[in-house]
Amino acid sequence: MEAYTEHDPLSPSKSTSKKTKKRKREKQHKEAGVEEPAELQETVETVKAKVQVIPDDPNKIAPIVSYFSSGYDPCKNRNSPPSVKVFRNKSERKANRLQVVVKPSDSNVEFAGTNYAGEAAAAQLCRYSLGVLDKETQTLKIIPIAANKIFRLEPKVRTSDCSDKKASSSAKSELSRADKEEKMNELTSLYGSKKSIKRDKIRKELNKEVDPASQKTLEERMKEVSIDKVALESTSAHVARNIPPHDLSAATPQEAYPLDKIILRGEWEFLEDIYKLLQEGAEVSTDTYPTFVSNRLHKLQDIQDEVEQKTLCSVFSFINHLIKFNDQFSMDRFSSAKHHKIPPILRRKFTTLFADSESKRLTADQINLLTSYVLVLTLHADGFRTDPSDIAKDLRTSPVDLRRHFENLGCKFSREKGTLLATLPVPIQFPIAEKRRRRR
Repeated sequence: MEAYTEHDPLSPSKSTSKKTKKRKREKQHKEAGVEEPAELQETVETVKAKVQVIPDDPNKIAPIVSYFSSGYDPCKNRNSPPSVKVFRNKSERKANRLQVVVKPSDSNVEFAGTNYAGEAAAAQLCRYSLGVLDKETQTLKIIPIAANKIFRLEPKVRTSDCSDKKASSSAKSELSRADKEEKMNELTSLYGSKKSIKRDKIRKELNKEVDPASQKTLEERMKEVSIDKVALESTSAHVARNIPPHDLSAATPQEAYPLDKIILRGEWEFLEDIYKLLQEGAEVSTDTYPTFVSNRLHKLQDIQDEVEQKTLCSVFSFINHLIKFNDQFSMDRFSSAKHHKIPPILRRKFTTLFADSESKRLTADQINLLTSYVLVLTLHADGFRTDPSDIAKDLRTSPVDLRRHFENLGCKFSREKGTLLATLPVPIQFPIAEKRRRRR
């Protein structure tokens, strides 16, 4: 059995080296009295040169040293040398990033290498420089290599579907972001706290969009609302512009201002915040809702019919969003509503109906229209016998002005047990604008 000993590659080898052979050969020639042949004698040429170190120039690219890992020889075919291109990153922070592309003329294979990826990305323990000796001028110029790294050129086959591959890679990256968000939601639902799970549910509801296949746009639905010419002729133009969709031939108050024309079918699912809290048994904070809604939350517990209970919860939520939207356009009430989140579908509707994209304030007509929507919903919530004192506080308006709004909607006032109630008799009769008599 052979025994192996540890060998230090830096220590002299036990085998006969070239230096040892040379000494033996010289000793033999000396003992024999024979001079060593001239072809075996080493000649050393001494050159005295001036060393010149050239520093880096930011406006110029330093020399680039690269090698072909595949063994390709660019000097083999001298008649058609390959083309060499050097690319630099345009960013100031990444200006030292370079890429070298060598393309042979008779092949569809390119050799590409960079000084920031692959082997060049490893830690550099030394600096590289290129020395050029000019014997005529006796000058040795030392020039630093570009980015102090040597390029390793790897072969790459050029194909026509490069752009398709880039497009597919971008699509994969987009898909991966969607998958990542979905996985984060799954992890939150499995291992997250109750607070984080509730927060994610609220965020999903607020960011949820309407299904375009099942819902029409708001403009198309508004075209379906019929305009009663008799109502326009029997009332002033100012009042007619500021009333919600209605039916003058309705036999019941519910049909006079139909709820499905005020809250469209695709909007109901975004008004379930109060109903979900009620189903979970959570306590609804009265501080986050207007006075009108807070004073009537107890009515929800007494309703046995689930559909009626869910409808009233949605009406309360719609009133809340309308009042918060109005406060967000007010200077003195903006701070109380700036953190309120309105679902995107409702915000687009409110902006179309009540706001102007070029203005940060609502006009008088827009405020009157928004107030009319709120008052109609309060009538639905109170069974068309409502006390206007609560909603007057929420709208920050005087009872006198609010009473005029109710009358413009066709309501009548009656006093019961010392409380002034607004009712809606049917069919609706709008007040006729009084014509001023001309003085002769």
